[in-house]
Amino acid sequence: MEAPIAKLSFEAALGKLESIVESMESGEVPLAELLAKFEEGTKLLKVCEGRLKDAELKIEQLKKQKDGGIGFEKFETGQEG
Repeated sequence: MEAPIAKLSFEAALGKLESIVESMESGEVPLAELLAKFEEGTKLLKVCEGRLKDAELKIEQLKKQKDGGIGFEKFETGQEG
């Protein structure tokens, strides 16, 4: 039995999202299945965004603790967008 989408790790959610995108791009998915995949992909995207936001907040908290003061630096992901 698969884990509910909301409980997936970032890596697991991203992997599922990538496989959904690949299958949708193939052009061989029937419309009804395409809509279901789009809906699942949207949920997975929200999970990924949430995990990234949580990681960013944790990094900011750790920097604050390390520096002893309040100072935020831009969070670089290595991806352009």
